[in-house]
Amino acid sequence: MALSLSTVFWIFLIVFLGWFWWKGKAIKEYVLQAAKQHCQKMDVMLLDDAVYGRGLWFKRDDEGKLRVWRRFYFDFTSTGEERYRGTIVMLGYYVQHIELQPHRFS
Repeated sequence: MALSLSTVFWIFLIVFLGWFWWKGKAIKEYVLQAAKQHCQKMDVMLLDDAVYGRGLWFKRDDEGKLRVWRRFYFDFTSTGEERYRGTIVMLGYYVQHIELQPHRFS
């Protein structure tokens, strides 16, 4: 039985999306660890033990290679009473930027 070009295309697309999803989960775990380390370094507490993906795009790195750009949010607290937002930006497999919202010191 010969496969048509459209069947090969759909199989390739499904495999590619599965691979992309699997890699995305691994990056999300990496980002969670980066958020935990940064919160510990900044003497704040990560809330919910989670990061939330809120941006996905393609951008070029410093060498001109096309990479996946991702933005993640996480919540933290410094006093235990108020909730603040943090942001982590990834370019490919590297943390490009981590930022915490202005917050009170405990």
